[in-house]
Amino acid sequence: MIAVIDYDTGNLRSVANALGRLGAEYTLTSSPDEIRSADRVLLPGVGEASSAMAKLRERGLVDVIRSLTQPVLGICIGVQLLCRHSEENDTECLGIFENEVRRFDLPGLKVPHMGWNSINGLRTPLFDGIDEGAYVYYVHSFAPTLNADTIATTEYGLPFSAAIARGNFFGTQFHPEKSASVGERLLQNFLKL
Repeated sequence: MIAVIDYDTGNLRSVANALGRLGAEYTLTSSPDEIRSADRVLLPGVGEASSAMAKLRERGLVDVIRSLTQPVLGICIGVQLLCRHSEENDTECLGIFENEVRRFDLPGLKVPHMGWNSINGLRTPLFDGIDEGAYVYYVHSFAPTLNADTIATTEYGLPFSAAIARGNFFGTQFHPEKSASVGERLLQNFLKL
């Protein structure tokens, strides 16, 4: 069973629909016991970092997420929350990854970064069967910086972490559930980890 963490952020339904298309069994939950006992955990979401962290704290999920040993995938705001800190309202996040989350702040750059963009430097089994330069879908104004945990990059003004991984934790800044066959393959790969 896959636990999709429900903490009142958007995008849960589209992630659930993508899992359903793959025939995966899942539950939308904020129950610490269900999350701990799941085979895989997804932390999706769209929204603002400090509000999202507050919602995780309200539900008693901060330490639960930090303690997980099964594969975990953060998507969009979910990957940002797995990082150490976000510039968005100066938010301390979960600290699974050491990455900083920074706002796109270059003159002439349209923010939010919205639409299709390519991913490169693909590493780890999360990207098995996905070609270098494949296109994925983004909607975001902030992104994790590059560091040793970066397993895919995208350039928008400057390069940023399209995906990161450390141990059993993975995250994508892009939306696999909206990224057509590439995103479907990534979710399939995650379900096999």
